[in-house]
Amino acid sequence: MPHLTNNKKPMSGKENVIKHSSENPFESMMSRFDEAARIIGLDESDYNVLKAPQKAVIVNIPVMMDNGKVRVFEGFRVVHNANLGPSKGGIRYSMDVHLDEVKALAAWMTWKCAVVGIPYGGGKGGIKCDPRSMSKGELERLTRAYTDLMVDVFGPDRDIPAPDMGTGQQEMAWIMDEYSKLKGYSSPAVVTGKPLVLGGSLGRVEATGRGVMVSTRSALSKLKISPVGATTAVQGFGNVGSISAKLLASQGMKVLAISDVSGAYHNPEGIDVEAAIAYRDSNNGTLEGYTGGSKITNSDLLELEVDVLVPAAMEDQITAENADRIKAKVIVEGANGPTSASADTILNKKGIMVVPDILANAGGVTVSYFEWVQNRLGYFWTEERVYRRADRVMKTAFEAVYQASIEHNCSLRIAAYVVAIGKVAEVEKLRGKFGL
Repeated sequence: MPHLTNNKKPMSGKENVIKHSSENPFESMMSRFDEAARIIGLDESDYNVLKAPQKAVIVNIPVMMDNGKVRVFEGFRVVHNANLGPSKGGIRYSMDVHLDEVKALAAWMTWKCAVVGIPYGGGKGGIKCDPRSMSKGELERLTRAYTDLMVDVFGPDRDIPAPDMGTGQQEMAWIMDEYSKLKGYSSPAVVTGKPLVLGGSLGRVEATGRGVMVSTRSALSKLKISPVGATTAVQGFGNVGSISAKLLASQGMKVLAISDVSGAYHNPEGIDVEAAIAYRDSNNGTLEGYTGGSKITNSDLLELEVDVLVPAAMEDQITAENADRIKAKVIVEGANGPTSASADTILNKKGIMVVPDILANAGGVTVSYFEWVQNRLGYFWTEERVYRRADRVMKTAFEAVYQASIEHNCSLRIAAYVVAIGKVAEVEKLRGKFGL
C-alpha cells in the first residue's frame, strides 16, 4: 500500500522529538523471552507456542477527510495470548506504528498481566496516523471505521482495548458506542479507560503513574534508600510521566528534570511539578517555553546523576550507545520497552537496578481490570478502594519478582519474564490444547 502523507502542518518542536532507535522492539522482547525460557527450562513445544502471537489482524481503513477526499489508514490488532483470559491492550495512534512494534507490545501485555496476576492475556492495536494533525471529526470517523473492521476481534470476553499513545477517553467512548450499535446492546466492558460517566473507574487516569511510584518505593527499600530527599529525572511528561513525577514528589523525592517533545528541563533545586503540569495544560499540552528549569536535551536528561531515572516516553531510549553513561542507581520503566535488549548487559554490569516495564507500569492494566470487573458487576468502587487494591497488587508482584531474581541470580527484568512465562506455560499445559 502506498504511503500517504498528511498535508496539514505538524506541531513545532520536531527537532526535539524523542525518537525510536533502530532496534527492532519484537527482537528485544524475544531476547529477554529466550533468556528466561532457558532459566526455567521451557520445553520446545511451549516455546514455539508462546513466542508467536495467536492472531495478527491488518486492516485498511478508508476515512472521509474534512476536505472531502478519502484517505486509507493502516490499522493493526495483535492478540499474543488469550489463555489466562480475554486479551487486553491499548490502541495507539502514531505515525511510528508498525506490525513488529504492535507484536512486541502485545507480548509485553501477556507477560505484564501474568506478572501482576490478573486474568487477562495480551493484545495491542494501532493505527498509522498523526492524530495531532487531524480534526475531531476525522478522528471519530477513523475510530468508528476501525471498530467496524475489528468487531469480530473485540469483545468483553475476547479482546478488550484501552487508551495508549495518541488515544484517550474520547476514543474509547467512540469504540464502545460503535461496538454497542453493531451488537445491538450497550457493552461498556468492551473497552477500559472510558469516561467515568460511561462506566470508567475512579483512579484509572492515575493508575500507571501510581504503579511507577509504588514500584520506585519498593526498589528504594531494597537498596535501603529513603525516598525523602532522593533525586529523580522523568523522561516524558504525558499522563504516565507527569503523574509519576507528581506522585514521586509527594513521597518527598526531588524531581531534578522533566521532558517532552519540546526538550528537557533541568533544575538542580527541584522542579515544581504541579506548576509544570499547570503550564503544560495551559500551553497546548507541551512544555515549550517552560522557565522552571534550564533547557537540556532528552539525551542529557537520561544521563543525569540521580537516584532514580523514570523513562516514561517511548521504546528504546536507553540503548548500547548511551547505557554506559547512565548514572542512576535505579531505573523504573514507565514506558513500554524504553530499554533495548543490547543495553541490559551494560546496565547489569554497572549494578543499576532496573524495574522492568512489565512490572513497573502494570498499575494501568491492573486498574483497567478493576474497571472491567466493575462494569461486569454494575457496581463501582471508591477511589480509595481502587488505590488500596492496586497498591497491594503492585507490592505483591514486586516482591515475587524480587524473590525470583534472587533464586535465579538474574536481573529483575529476567525474573519478571521467568514469573510470567512460567505462569502462562503452566496454563497452556493445563488447558491441553496442543494438537487439537
